[in-house]
Amino acid sequence: MFTELLADRVCLITGSSRGIGLGIAKSLAANGATVVLHGRDKESLQESLASLPEPSRHNFIVADLMTTEGARTLADGFLDLHERLDVLVHSAGVLGPPRTPLADYPEMAWHEVLQVNLTGPFLVTQALLPALREADRPSVIFISSGVGHRGRAGWGGYAVSKFGVEGITQVWADELRQESIRVNAVNPGGTRTEMRAAAYPQEDPLTLPTPEEIAPVFVWLARSDTQITGESLEAQEWIGRDPADER
Repeated sequence: MFTELLADRVCLITGSSRGIGLGIAKSLAANGATVVLHGRDKESLQESLASLPEPSRHNFIVADLMTTEGARTLADGFLDLHERLDVLVHSAGVLGPPRTPLADYPEMAWHEVLQVNLTGPFLVTQALLPALREADRPSVIFISSGVGHRGRAGWGGYAVSKFGVEGITQVWADELRQESIRVNAVNPGGTRTEMRAAAYPQEDPLTLPTPEEIAPVFVWLARSDTQITGESLEAQEWIGRDPADER
């Protein structure tokens, strides 16, 4: 279904060459938004761009959030395309070594997971604040996780990074509230993605919702008239709901 619910809204979705990020991008674009994709591989991004409604309206940026320089490349690349940013979705993420206890967790993997999942989003948000301030009731959305609410053995740096995501969401929300910049987190829950398959190799992916099916909450948060900030939402509670009908 195509709507104009997000018409004139400019959206940047990190980690959107595939998986949840691409599902969000497709849903935002289908509701009238102008979308900027992000990823590390140009060829994958070109294919993903072609899958969006009216692909000529959208664009992509190649940047590697494994490095601080990559975060700057992403922010600068966006500012070369647009002066304002209405919606920023931090979907880029890495799992790290699955089922590895902290006692055996590799130091390099620890740094990489926290860089991509937490430090990168912090740096990108910080660099794009001027563009967010140019927007009409902008929305920043972080991707959380159930293991960011309660730690679980074997989830290592990923769980720690998602606890950090919950914290940075609340701090940004409190600091930016007076500027009407909304900041929220969303836990996708079990979703049919490659990352989920790596974490749960014995699970049947067909029993899980697709990224597009969990996207309604992101569309709702992207609306200019949505009021909430500093909250952590469960995407799977929104499956089947029409974000145009929610208030």
